[in-house]
Amino acid sequence: MKLNENFIWGTATSSYQIEGAYDKDGKGKSVWDTFSRQSGKIKNGDNGNVACNHYELWKNDVKLLKNLGVNAYRFSISWSRIFPNSSNKYPNMKGIDFYQKLLDNLLENDITPFITLNHWDIPQWLEDIGGWSDRNILNYFVNYADTTSKYLGDRVNNWITHNEPWCISNNGYLSGVFPPGIVNNGSKYFASIHHLLLSHGMSIPIIKENSKNCDIGITLNLCPSYPASQSKLDKEASYKFDGKFNRLYLDPLYKGIYPTDIIEEYLETNLIKKNDLEIIKGNDLNVIKTKTDFLGVNYYSRAIIRDNKTPNNNLPIDTFKGEETQMGWEIYPSGLYDLLKRLNNDYNINKIYITESGCSFDTSPDKKGIINDKNRIDYHEKHILQLKNAINDGVPCLGYFAWSLMDNFEWCEGYSQRFGLIWIDYITQQRIPKSSYWWYKKFIANN
Repeated sequence: MKLNENFIWGTATSSYQIEGAYDKDGKGKSVWDTFSRQSGKIKNGDNGNVACNHYELWKNDVKLLKNLGVNAYRFSISWSRIFPNSSNKYPNMKGIDFYQKLLDNLLENDITPFITLNHWDIPQWLEDIGGWSDRNILNYFVNYADTTSKYLGDRVNNWITHNEPWCISNNGYLSGVFPPGIVNNGSKYFASIHHLLLSHGMSIPIIKENSKNCDIGITLNLCPSYPASQSKLDKEASYKFDGKFNRLYLDPLYKGIYPTDIIEEYLETNLIKKNDLEIIKGNDLNVIKTKTDFLGVNYYSRAIIRDNKTPNNNLPIDTFKGEETQMGWEIYPSGLYDLLKRLNNDYNINKIYITESGCSFDTSPDKKGIINDKNRIDYHEKHILQLKNAINDGVPCLGYFAWSLMDNFEWCEGYSQRFGLIWIDYITQQRIPKSSYWWYKKFIANN
């Protein structure tokens, strides 16, 4: 299972999921602060007000990272800690100070930081003026990227602009299960995709100016798609799913085009109107295609696609779902291999990191305080093996970040799902490393 000695072994978190301190030191409201207070939006009425209280316990958490033996840590900045309200001409220095101290401590412990600028929790004041569906957000994001990289750029060599644009656009404007909670608004959905990708391209030269010799990437949640049978119908349906989930983001970034088949379908089904495409201004696609140093890939599962519209003409199903995590996501490690090979073949990406891979299993401490999460160990072991196979077959993947360092606020699922290598008692904030933590520590040491 050994990989290159320079391979990056890390783990990951995000600001709203672990920090807590939702109103401390001048922090403004984020869209998740607002959304989680709306009745029925989050399981059990949970919110991220306290979460893992990482904002106050960060020194302990860095010690846990050091003991784990990772050489990298991916975390996100809370935009609303930096620019709490719309009248801010200057950043909130208490917010900047928090991240500077965290970065200094990481570097003292030989842990390379990977910073994500936007992990879904944009300031509420920005959403109030249109959020990602409004073109004005481009200037605000560029200013945020400029400010953050000016203050932190001397400590950070790896920047990620956005985490999982699909979740922001699809869940925010079609299903409505994420902020701003809008359902089936195709116009805002497509505008949000375009502005997320465009802001990524616009910010690259700005960050590079402030953070010398850095690498800049974007993280996509990609989902390989498999037809339920070998029928023509299922294959076509699977290709369409791939278009909406994967190509709609990959093609603009690496080819400077939106996939024609998906745009045509959206127009035919009236999800978007022809004038919705007018948001694509003259040079936008060239800006989106600005050279990205690396692609972050978040992989959790695959999709099995069945065309149910014409069942009489379809073949019997021959692709079946296997074992699931507690989230109901199928565990399919070879999908990671297939995905990486496809990225290498279709997009010729020169550097890839697995920025998230993990599973939810609610294994609690036994009477001795031991958390024997064998299923999580098995999950990571099998996925890393598939990653190794892909690298052996020529895929330029340079790192693996286990999701997540600790149990945390899992968005709409509240605190009901546990992805962490470390178990959190949300009442006492006690941290207990799980068996998977000790396994990962030993695995990294052997590499």
